[in-house]
Amino acid sequence: MGAAVRIIGAGLAGSEAAWQCARRGVEVDLFEMRPVRSTPAHQTADFAELVCSNSLKSDSENTAPWLLKEEMRRAGSLLLHIARECAVPAGHALAVDRVTFAARVTEAISHEGRIAIQREEVTSVEEAGPQITVIATGPLTSEALAGEISRLSAVEEDSRPDRAEPPLSLPKGVAPHDPVPHNPHLYFYDSISPIVEADSIDMSRVYMAARYDKGSADYINCPMTAEDYGRFYDALLAAQSVEERDWEKLNYFESCLPIEEIAQRGRDTLRFGPMKPVGLKDPRTGRMPYAVVQLRQENLRADSYNLVGFQNHLKFGEQARVLRLIPGLENARFLRYGQIHRNTYINGPALLRETLQMKAHPRVLFAGQICGVEGYVESIATGLIAGVHAAALVRGTELVPPPRVSAFGSLTHYVTHSDSKNFQPANITFDLLPALEKKIRDRKERHRLQCELALGQFDEWMERAGAALMAGRP
Repeated sequence: MGAAVRIIGAGLAGSEAAWQCARRGVEVDLFEMRPVRSTPAHQTADFAELVCSNSLKSDSENTAPWLLKEEMRRAGSLLLHIARECAVPAGHALAVDRVTFAARVTEAISHEGRIAIQREEVTSVEEAGPQITVIATGPLTSEALAGEISRLSAVEEDSRPDRAEPPLSLPKGVAPHDPVPHNPHLYFYDSISPIVEADSIDMSRVYMAARYDKGSADYINCPMTAEDYGRFYDALLAAQSVEERDWEKLNYFESCLPIEEIAQRGRDTLRFGPMKPVGLKDPRTGRMPYAVVQLRQENLRADSYNLVGFQNHLKFGEQARVLRLIPGLENARFLRYGQIHRNTYINGPALLRETLQMKAHPRVLFAGQICGVEGYVESIATGLIAGVHAAALVRGTELVPPPRVSAFGSLTHYVTHSDSKNFQPANITFDLLPALEKKIRDRKERHRLQCELALGQFDEWMERAGAALMAGRP
């Protein structure tokens, strides 16, 4: 019959979910289709491979990403534990050596006796079978499984008397009847930043700093004058993008736009976005540059750096030409160029309970980016919760969602209670947390109090509902 829990996808969410189940004494079948079948973005067959940035966001106390990570730490997240062991210098952010991180996760999961790894593609889901299923296939879900998810979702939506919108998120400008080979209801587009070899950077033209001097000066900063910026901007606008296929309707995630898309919105938009110089005073001149391109260390050897926020959809030759106009990168050697890849996600508010179970099929849960969150940390967090709830279902324990005021609770509340007609994936921000009863004008104090309240109630939840569920931390 197989294990009690079947987890599809060994990315960030699936790996964390499998670990959480196993640590609670629950047997798991963990399915990963790589290397039998690869994806347009992955480069290895390792679990939890990071395909975009290598950053797990801010580690500054009393920020929203810090709050979510602190709750994850208290809940015993394996992947967060490994991330800290694989950290590379990144100022006030937590960034990892992505190769070491994925290898360490793969090793930990492979050596867990209660997890049986199945290297094959899953194309069907038994929603009423004896197993609990967690779908954590991430943004690059295969076409066959996407069709199966669409089938499960359609059954649920058809049972609603007020059915008014498609069950799976539809990109702008695409009608339900448009012929799209993947699944027109399931995707938006995301991007990957370029990576350069460290010894190809002209260090005489750059300086080390962290924005506002927060944390250590770990970022390489390429300063631009107004003239430098003008040449770069004009070249970027003139650069040729990868041709869009007839069936593609590019629907970018707003907080992860390609640089050429940002540039088209106005001449100074990049200077208020990924090339923002504010807080990055050049120690050699004592002045703030006109614009700045930041590079973040990619691995523990410090032999490669990624261009922060420089995801793009340009042809590789065009990328090399345009990006070498950046001061310090005139002779840059590129280990990886920027790319675009499809991101798949369901319409969580229409389909999911706060426990991440499907409303119509409670033995099927979703976790990671496919459930409607955006970001590495958020994906791990939903994997943790899905694993805890899957184990509870196996053991017949009551499922208790995290408190609404916590980062966990606010994230799952957003995924399951947003306007289903206008749903888009979200990162963890204070906007998702409920407002304090008493108005606090000072933002830092307000955020501190929100974090204090969240952690207090999260701890109570773990004590009350988690004595059995949250046992067995790494």
